[in-house]
Amino acid sequence: MAITAQMVKELREKTGAGMMDCKKALQEVDGDLEKAIDLLREKGIAKAAKKGDRIAAEGLTTVKVNGNEAVILEVNSETDFVAKNEGFQTLVQELADHILAKKPASVEEAVGQTMDNGATVESHINTAISKIGEKLSLRRFEVKTKGDNDAFGAYLHMGGRIGVLTVLEGTTEEAAAKDVSMHIAALNPKYVSRDEVSAEEVERERQVLTQQALNEGKPEKIVAKMVEGRLSKYFEDVCVNDQAFVKNPDQKVGQFVSSKGGKIREFVRYEVGEGIEKREDNFAEEVMNQVKK
Repeated sequence: MAITAQMVKELREKTGAGMMDCKKALQEVDGDLEKAIDLLREKGIAKAAKKGDRIAAEGLTTVKVNGNEAVILEVNSETDFVAKNEGFQTLVQELADHILAKKPASVEEAVGQTMDNGATVESHINTAISKIGEKLSLRRFEVKTKGDNDAFGAYLHMGGRIGVLTVLEGTTEEAAAKDVSMHIAALNPKYVSRDEVSAEEVERERQVLTQQALNEGKPEKIVAKMVEGRLSKYFEDVCVNDQAFVKNPDQKVGQFVSSKGGKIREFVRYEVGEGIEKREDNFAEEVMNQVKK
């Protein structure tokens, strides 16, 4: 029997299981919806899908380097407790290995790919969900490449709460690259250098600073000069090259890298859960509700 997209959609809505899992289940039972639901439940996939409406804002980042290729990724869980689970940590490393080997262009492409064990990434994650008992998800990743004369800086802070991958050009000093990544983890810059900041952002900041100065009662004839000085401070806040190096505050990060014969090409900084709206649970109320049932 031909399995249609509508059949897959209906099964997915009823179970919350992944698209590929739904399609395979329907194929195995010749399109029988109820049997497909039972099959997914037996495999633990439907059970995993019921957790889909929960908020997964904890988890881990990791960085994996293999020669001239590296990947940084974030995998989310519901609780920090599970982030310390050995099974979850293994999952994170398995996903890093897969992405580094297959180099999918997006999370959507990644979850549909087949792993070495024959399961899709989506199915592999669902299997981990069934064992661990929490919603887990591959949130994001980036794969970077470098030349033989360049260096990767891989750094994980607080066991993976923050992950940074930096690429230095013109130097092979990995220790220096790691030092830069440690700095980025601590100060969280947005850009490498001033020329990466858009003209629109600079102009918006200039207007804000101008109005601030005027509101402070500064004479108009000196406001422009003041604003340019404050803009320099703004660049120090957002551009890693302009920041005072955490390991040597008398030196800018850009100067430190230059002293090693290189320059920062790019960096990626992930902090677990950033940008995810976390649900505030009242634990005592939740327990009381369970007792009353």
